[in-house]
Amino acid sequence: MDLSGKAALVTGASSGIGRATAIALSRRGVRVHATGRNQQALEALAEACGAAVLAADLSDPQNIDRLADWAGPVDVLVNNAGFGWAGPFTKMDTGTVQELIDVDLAAPIRLSALLVPGMVDRGLGHVVNVASIAGHVGVRFEAVYSATKAGLIGFSESLRYELVGSGVTVSVVSPGAVRTPFFEREGRRYDRAFPRPMGPERVARAIVRAIEGDRAQVFVPRWMGFPAWLHGAWPGLYRRLAAHFG
Repeated sequence: MDLSGKAALVTGASSGIGRATAIALSRRGVRVHATGRNQQALEALAEACGAAVLAADLSDPQNIDRLADWAGPVDVLVNNAGFGWAGPFTKMDTGTVQELIDVDLAAPIRLSALLVPGMVDRGLGHVVNVASIAGHVGVRFEAVYSATKAGLIGFSESLRYELVGSGVTVSVVSPGAVRTPFFEREGRRYDRAFPRPMGPERVARAIVRAIEGDRAQVFVPRWMGFPAWLHGAWPGLYRRLAAHFG
C-alpha cells in the first residue's frame, strides 16, 4: 500500500507503540485518527503530528461504536490498544479477567467488524493487529494476557485468509519487551537482563513496513520468530527450556 493520502485509525495512541505509530504514519502522509484513554496525552500527540484525537475507553462496546462513527471510512486500522496483568491466575479477580478480554481481544474484533466491511466495499484496506510473543508461546503468570494475544493472532490469520482477493489485507505484529509504561501498568517491573526492552519507535517502524509490504506476520525483533517456531516445531523441547529459563 502507498500510504500517502490514506486515512488511518490507531488505538492505544496515548503512549508507547500507539503514539509512535501515529507519528510514523503521519510522516508517511497519512491522515491519522488516534484514540486512547489519556486526553492530555492525546492533545500532545495532536500537536506533535496533527492527528485528530478522541479519548475513549475501549472496554465499553458503545465507545467502540462511537469511535468507528467518529473515524469514518479509513484505509488502515491499527488495533494496538491493550494492557497486561502479571501474577498467579488464582489470585486474579474476575473483573480484571473480563477487562483484559474486552480491551485486548473483543475490542479489536468489534472495531474490525465495524470498519473492515467498508474497506471491502472500496476494495482497499489494511488491518494491523498488535499481538505479542506471549500469544505465540504463553508466558508464566500472564495466562489471560497470553490467551487474548493468542486469540488475536488466530483472528488475524483467519481474517487474512477470508479477505484474499478483496483488496483488504491483515498483518499481525508480535513484539517482545518494549520500553513503555506497559510493565508498570501490568503490576511489575521488567527486570530481565535479556532480552532488553526496545523503544516503541522500532515497533512502529515494523508496523509501517507490514502495511507497505503486506506482511502477514512480523516479529520484533526478528529473532523472536525463533521461539515461536520452536514452540510449534518441538513443543516438548520448548517447554523444557521454558521451565528451566523462564
